[in-house]
Amino acid sequence: MTTKGHNEVKESLREMTRIFRPKDPKKFVKEYVKKYRITGGYEEELTLVVERELTRLNSSVS
Repeated sequence: MTTKGHNEVKESLREMTRIFRPKDPKKFVKEYVKKYRITGGYEEELTLVVERELTRLNSSVS
């Protein structure tokens, strides 16, 4: 994945996280990678992106 494409994927995933607020970040990322045909090997990094976004959302709500 190129840097530009990689940033676009991360931003898209952040937006999807804000919309859907998944209960299981790993499963959410796995489905996202499969649906949008993202190159393998990025699941862990993308899962961290989702977890950070959920943490940020939860802390701003409190």
